[in-house]
Amino acid sequence: MRKPPFSAVSSSTSTSSSSPVGRRSVLAAAAGVGAAVALGTTAQSAPAATRSAAGSARPVKVTVTARPAAEAERLRLGQALRGSEFQPTGLYAPAGTALSFTVQPYDGLLPTLWIGAWDYYSEVTEPRSYPLTAGANTVTDPHGGPVYLTLTGSGERAGVVFRSGAVRMPVFTLGRTSDADYQRRLDTLTASPYVELHAPHTIMTLTRDGALLYRGEDHAALLELVETIIDSHARISGLDGSKPVHRRKAGPYHFTEVSKVPTGVGAYATHGYNGFPRAYLDRATTVEGLRTRGWGLYHELGHLHQQMAYKPGGLTEVTVNIYSLAAQRTLRQPSNLLTVDPTTGLTYFRSAQRKFGTAGLTYEKSFGAYEKLVPLRQLELAFGDDFWPRLHKLVREENPQSDYTETDKRYRALATYSSRVAGYDLTDFYVNTWAFPIDATGKAELAALRLPKPPVDPSTLTD
Repeated sequence: MRKPPFSAVSSSTSTSSSSPVGRRSVLAAAAGVGAAVALGTTAQSAPAATRSAAGSARPVKVTVTARPAAEAERLRLGQALRGSEFQPTGLYAPAGTALSFTVQPYDGLLPTLWIGAWDYYSEVTEPRSYPLTAGANTVTDPHGGPVYLTLTGSGERAGVVFRSGAVRMPVFTLGRTSDADYQRRLDTLTASPYVELHAPHTIMTLTRDGALLYRGEDHAALLELVETIIDSHARISGLDGSKPVHRRKAGPYHFTEVSKVPTGVGAYATHGYNGFPRAYLDRATTVEGLRTRGWGLYHELGHLHQQMAYKPGGLTEVTVNIYSLAAQRTLRQPSNLLTVDPTTGLTYFRSAQRKFGTAGLTYEKSFGAYEKLVPLRQLELAFGDDFWPRLHKLVREENPQSDYTETDKRYRALATYSSRVAGYDLTDFYVNTWAFPIDATGKAELAALRLPKPPVDPSTLTD
């Protein structure tokens, strides 16, 4: 799907009111946005509510544990997009209401408070940040929204005691909340227009109206399914913890219901989160929909795993589906590449293969979106299910640098890294068969590897 430009958050410097919302700007080296986690893992909230729907107030204490910054994690993983670093509180701050709380920096680090929801195409596009001080703080946000904390470091802890101004959101936490309790929260905690679902690697932020559409779902099963999909992306990325560089991203991934998307856009990915409009919730927040029709979520989450080194602009919507296919295999779905195109009567493997050797063949212009994915799957078929995990690991360990203008360099990197991981010269595969735009420098780099020809032509293989 079409992606918005990468965006960076503009931070407020006041602890009493927000600065104007930061507008989108192209990222090349912007610092990280907030960090994230499930309420039951790194952020722990007392069961008391700051204010019930009836208005009774009690303090809520949240403890946060420091993690690496999102931008530092993006650089470690060699990825194009930052993930989330938000740690949820389970609270909602109404617009224009003074939020009063006390900060306890147990290990000397001060957290940052964030208020708001991600919504790239709306008038208010992103949460606002508020640096905090030790002791008493008061924040008044002009727009309101869910309340999050970030704490950058390595395991240090800080406490925040929310005393007044916020209301509890209905929250379902995997392993801690029963569906009966969640249903009661939906019925009683009506002052918050947002609802959240939390799991170790998941934050799902929904509007109240969106959450009520599918309130009858098994929410534990839903979150377990989301966690399985995230795990499939981690495994194909080689994030096995075998070395520090191969640790999974710190904190969860953030899936957010957004108010609007442009015509033709069903969902999107950008720094910090995946955005899903109301019309997509039947696939994102129902067990059967996500299990059988959830390609859009698999795809958008994939964008938060793509490595920059071998992702030229022409492959942004192609290499992302390495992760989508991995999710399909994990969920025992038939591959989208085996779908029979009604206009040709062929699978995408076969329709692509019919084009090989035709006059004027070019990878970027001659093949359709799914046909472009075929060679990436053929590399796994030829060289093993661990092909892409090994390639991801090699890229993380060598950490090659390129910027968004270096298209030729990133195409070269795809061909040379693939050949090195396979142990075979893939010049014929990339240049002669699939007509990738590998320039003369790339061909020379491939030749310099002095690798043997593969015993089987990968371009002949199909699922």
